[in-house]
Amino acid sequence: MKKLKYIFSILIITVIVSCNDDFLDLKPINVPNGETFYANDDEIELGVVNMYDGIQGINSTRSNDNHGIQVEFYVTEMRSDNTETKSSEGEAAQFEDFAIEATNGIVDDYYRSFYNIIFRANVILENLGNASDAKRGQFEGEAKFVRAYAYFNLVRLFGNIPLVDRVISPEDKEIQFTQKPQSEVYALIESDLEFAINSLTNDSQYRASKAAAQALLAKVYMTTENKRYLQAQQLCEDIINSSQFSLETNFKDIFFNEGNSEVLFVIGYNGDDALNSQNFSAEWLNAVGRTSGVNYATPDSKEALDNFGGNRAQFSYRVDVTQPTKFQVVKYIPDGDSSLGIDPTSSNPTQAGNDWIVLRYADVLLMHVEAIMATNNDTSVPAALESFQKVRDRAGLTTPVTSITKDELLLERRVELAYENHRLFDLLRFNKAQEVLSNFATNTGRSFSATDLLLPIPQREVNLGKGVLNQNPGY
Repeated sequence: MKKLKYIFSILIITVIVSCNDDFLDLKPINVPNGETFYANDDEIELGVVNMYDGIQGINSTRSNDNHGIQVEFYVTEMRSDNTETKSSEGEAAQFEDFAIEATNGIVDDYYRSFYNIIFRANVILENLGNASDAKRGQFEGEAKFVRAYAYFNLVRLFGNIPLVDRVISPEDKEIQFTQKPQSEVYALIESDLEFAINSLTNDSQYRASKAAAQALLAKVYMTTENKRYLQAQQLCEDIINSSQFSLETNFKDIFFNEGNSEVLFVIGYNGDDALNSQNFSAEWLNAVGRTSGVNYATPDSKEALDNFGGNRAQFSYRVDVTQPTKFQVVKYIPDGDSSLGIDPTSSNPTQAGNDWIVLRYADVLLMHVEAIMATNNDTSVPAALESFQKVRDRAGLTTPVTSITKDELLLERRVELAYENHRLFDLLRFNKAQEVLSNFATNTGRSFSATDLLLPIPQREVNLGKGVLNQNPGY
């Protein structure tokens, strides 16, 4: 089987979150319900798959659905210097203009979706007592990885947030609306990932694995206030030394030869399958009957790729033939491009089968460089140069590198991982977001301030909190 399918027929054990309800007012859709389900390994396994289904999100245009990672590019890439809308329209333009309103429906969607993912993980953790000894560790490791992944994204995007580490009732208002310091959220993330590392193997790219947990924890260690670069370096080296992952020879194949050796963790989609496909890659194009697009490459990111991307540029963006001053992202083209040797992933671009890569080996190699440079305060450690050179060699940039600056590493991450939702988080981790985004805003006629580094807490949640849940500064 090409990929794990996140089958929506198992929604008998999942939840609906109404736009008029509390984001944790969670109701079973049908019987059997959560009180009688999860009685054995087979039923818990369905719940585990349901967690990944939550990340995958619903392929729809309805505003009250949980779209999961299908809207993640708005709150990451489009809040950086990497992407923008084609025509500056609607709520989407708020992201590129750094003028997001607390009532923005896309922000609400992402917040709601990721707390729903956390709920699904907590359901599994609550029912581990019904699992067999043989499967309990795997189920717990997967649930804790998924919960950590969701919280890592939320805490970086929203700052102080409610910390829900168990299944709660709608009456537990204090838990679901009381924001905790980021340090407490990170403590849970680290604990969850440490457990996942010790309980998982590397059997699947479409589910949590040991390597995925190691890579995510390495990034966590380099993100928290008390950074632990040596531990991050060791985690990256465990992945490298496992010899289970390698760079694809051709950059294009990372995205269009799915299930390849470079991928650590990926969310799978199946083309022409209304329940298990995605439409975000169609939203990035106007070649599917649209007159406008979102997540278009900025001229700034195009220039970086042209000057420093090597052979990655042609498989990162392309000129919009209908408007040659605009540039489409091509890493996830749903309807193919014969000039690039890319086949369609579906007959209907809005039901695309392009997988979404969360973690890949090139990211690990560049994190390895980052950790070594910080640990040794040195720009020319041989191990760092080796990892850096591997990524550049694949891009056709084979001139030997003898030293690496922090800015050079940040630039390399930008062109290697362009449009994969890493840029904003990289700028934050490197403590360059304020400087880079302020300059970018000035140069493009926009306005950026320090409060734009965090998203607003959705106003609907603030209202439901009745004074308990505080809005972020600036909103």
